[in-house]
Amino acid sequence: MSSKSSFSDSGPSQRQLRVGELIRRTLAELLSRGELHNPLLDRVPITVTEVRVSPDLKIATAYVLPLGGEGKKEAIKALAANKWEIRRLLSKTLTLKYSPDLRFMIDETFDQMEETNRLLSDKKVKQDLDK
Repeated sequence: MSSKSSFSDSGPSQRQLRVGELIRRTLAELLSRGELHNPLLDRVPITVTEVRVSPDLKIATAYVLPLGGEGKKEAIKALAANKWEIRRLLSKTLTLKYSPDLRFMIDETFDQMEETNRLLSDKKVKQDLDK
């Protein structure tokens, strides 16, 4: 099962998807422009891969990955420490009724893909797949 579980059994609504993508793009722009004045966030480029929004749009979970995959814990701590400033900057840009509470998580998708590729290239697994 993926580390990014959905908020409901039927999956996110179109509205959740639209708001999540809007927050993702805006957050990525904020981080790339260095508007947060945090030495770590200014030094390490951070990719925002996805933002998932709760059905009531009050919680947004941003999946992020520092460039090169180094300093993941430090990046999450820096983002969490600056979440109120990020939320304030997002609310200036977004036209939402409420500015969602932000949560930051490391995107493990790339690590999972690497592990899957490693397993599929294993001689024993290839042998089974070729049968």
